[in-house]
Amino acid sequence: MSEKVEHVKCLIIGSGPAGYTAAIYAARADMAPLMYQGLQPGGQLTITNDVENYPGYPDGINGPAMMVDFQKQAERFGTQVRFGFVSKVECSGPLHRVWVDEKTEITADSIIISTVASAKWLGLESEDRLNGFGVSACAVCDGFFYKGQDVVIVGAGDTAAEEATYLSKLCRKVTMLVRKEEFRASKIMVDRVLNTPNIEVLFNHETVEILGDKAVEGVLAKNNKTGEEITLECTGFFVAIGHKPNTDIFKGWLDMDKTGYLIIEPGTSKTKIPGVFASGDAADKVYRQAVTAAGTGCIAALDAERYLTEVGKH
Repeated sequence: MSEKVEHVKCLIIGSGPAGYTAAIYAARADMAPLMYQGLQPGGQLTITNDVENYPGYPDGINGPAMMVDFQKQAERFGTQVRFGFVSKVECSGPLHRVWVDEKTEITADSIIISTVASAKWLGLESEDRLNGFGVSACAVCDGFFYKGQDVVIVGAGDTAAEEATYLSKLCRKVTMLVRKEEFRASKIMVDRVLNTPNIEVLFNHETVEILGDKAVEGVLAKNNKTGEEITLECTGFFVAIGHKPNTDIFKGWLDMDKTGYLIIEPGTSKTKIPGVFASGDAADKVYRQAVTAAGTGCIAALDAERYLTEVGKH
């Protein structure tokens, strides 16, 4: 049951680089943005130890600390940042309605979606415990730290094949664990993997446990056909079994692909509903980087500002 109705000119759903960048631009444009951070304030970077590929941090920075910087900058210009989870939406326009934590109702002239996408994990205790200490779901983000070392990657699709190939250029050896007898990846990506000398593919193998106390020291893998277990020595373990965009609440309102990524007008952040814009990993299934997410947050804020001006709300 809704307790009260609050109206805002610009509502930002979700945080992370996209959401905070949208907030900075929207606040500076005097759009008085209100942000609800969601269940994971700061997005995927809050579980990232070292960020070394974002411009402006020559010595690198801890992911959570970076998100604190983003939030401070957004609040400096007047963004209201609140903790809360948007549980329901009605994007019928021109006035959009959302409910936070199933009780607080808000109406908005414009909505910027930056609900990020979450990596899919294997669900192992050791995977969770060593996340950020050798366990990663992003080879492009973290591969550099394993230069000249041995790593293991799990996955069978195009993303796994692409990340294995990327890692092969940095690491001494890449062992790829594929659960079934064949890849799910496209033929061109499979050929690329099989023709890379320092990538070894183990079909019909699953991860039993990631070994190590405070950092990854190896992987215990099992052949699901024979039951034989082997220990693979490595210092890095990469999970590449896909991402799930956090867009379920928009089903029935916005167009999305079969995985759940929001479909936007090319070259913009515009969804099919006027006044609703998408940014960051909620709409990006290709790059998924902090710096590209920030760029789309800027685009979304600019698109929202132009929309509000066109409809006479700004």
